[in-house]
Amino acid sequence: MKAMYILEMNNITKEFPGVKALQDVNLYVKEGTVHALMGENGAGKSTLMKILMGIYSPDKGTVKFKGQKLKLNSISHALKNGISMIHQELSPILHMTVAENIFVGREPTYGKTGFINHKKLVERTRKLFEKLEIDINPKAKMADLSIANMQIVEIAKAISYNSSLIIMDEPTSAITEKEVDHLFKIIRSLKKKGVAIIYITHKMEELHQIADEVTVLRDGQYIGTDLIKNITKDKLIEMMVGRELKQSFQRPEKVIKDVALSVQNLSVDGHFHDISFEVKKGEILGIAGLMGSGRSEVIETIFGVRKANSGEIFVNGKKTVINSPRDAINLGMGLLTEDRKLTGCFLPLSVMDNMVTVNIDKYTNGLGLLSKKKMKEDCLNQKKMLEIKTPHLKQIIQNLSGGNQQKVLLARWLLRDPDILFLDEPTRGIDIGAKAEIYNLIFDLAKKGKAIVVISSEMPEILGLSDRIMVMSEGYKAGELTREEASQEKIMELCTLGEKIKKSKVS
Repeated sequence: MKAMYILEMNNITKEFPGVKALQDVNLYVKEGTVHALMGENGAGKSTLMKILMGIYSPDKGTVKFKGQKLKLNSISHALKNGISMIHQELSPILHMTVAENIFVGREPTYGKTGFINHKKLVERTRKLFEKLEIDINPKAKMADLSIANMQIVEIAKAISYNSSLIIMDEPTSAITEKEVDHLFKIIRSLKKKGVAIIYITHKMEELHQIADEVTVLRDGQYIGTDLIKNITKDKLIEMMVGRELKQSFQRPEKVIKDVALSVQNLSVDGHFHDISFEVKKGEILGIAGLMGSGRSEVIETIFGVRKANSGEIFVNGKKTVINSPRDAINLGMGLLTEDRKLTGCFLPLSVMDNMVTVNIDKYTNGLGLLSKKKMKEDCLNQKKMLEIKTPHLKQIIQNLSGGNQQKVLLARWLLRDPDILFLDEPTRGIDIGAKAEIYNLIFDLAKKGKAIVVISSEMPEILGLSDRIMVMSEGYKAGELTREEASQEKIMELCTLGEKIKKSKVS
């Protein structure tokens, strides 16, 4: 008799030093369904999935797959048994090609010689991409891809194993709405073939589009499972956070003052052209646009990460030259980068080291000695204020959930207290409870007179936070909207004007 569930995880318990990550957690997934796994950061979702992938062993509990007890001891063991995973934190091999990344360890060879047959490798990747309707060059270097395309390659890699169960951890966190629609099309075709999907997301609006059932975890404990059609958004939030949550965007009254930052005719060849805008003290400027529109590159150039070919930058009315991030920091700027793993966190270092890394001068006395006591005191205050889930400040940041890593990076800049703060995808991979806290924090900073620039791919976020919105398209400024003028339709309309603007510039 065929088992009702393709996957049964019973009474899974896992402890780490000082932390009970999971306590008697259950997860039952049916064949050919999408099963959402929900919970705040630190709820235990990633730990449970790492047990399923053979990265961790449970201290207690059993795993059954296709009706058989399974004791997984490695990722390769999980893959051989038909379980694969799309990870939230991308880890591409940047110096290798797309094809090499997808089939690493599984490359076709010339007979018994062991030499890789690159022609066959590229052809195999092309066939996979044709089947999935993906338009990426298999020969391209991973280092040359956008984060969105890296995410798509990661999705294709997981599917290439022809697994019976695919875990998708925040698969839409770095891709556009068009690409999300494409992913959902792929998921529906996988369902028809009987493939089961465990789908982890913080985007509540995705659930009713793609999921059949949902299981909620909170603080390492199993809260419940239900059919998506039986559960409301408010009920789901209450299950996740243990309380009702107030409306996310509690906009305070604030006074917008003098211009803090003015950018005039800024250009970087191959990325963006002739960008001008200003941000006032106490104002939140949103920058919207599709992936590849040049949003992040503009901010990186202002912050000294990239070198401009032309244009001028004024801080508090004074023309400035910014050659490096250190120059920008000294001018009172801060930057929360788009990819916390690649460009934000120092992964082998502790939570405290990551928080104070741009603030060392603040804790150094005249003799060059660090005041560890003051550092610890300030970091503990940030940990408490942002509700960072970590057993202690000495914990290696790599061991924290993605959302808690993001909070540590926010704490880094709060300790620095910059006057101009750039936030690139500030809530990517962060749960709904923490999002509300971060939104209120952004509003508080603006109320204190800070100039804030927010880049976000989430339309409700950009509309809810911004006083004004600059829209970019294909490297050009497509337009600017006040809070009153802005709507999702108007923003999307401006997002498509890049080619038209380019032609008008050339003529």
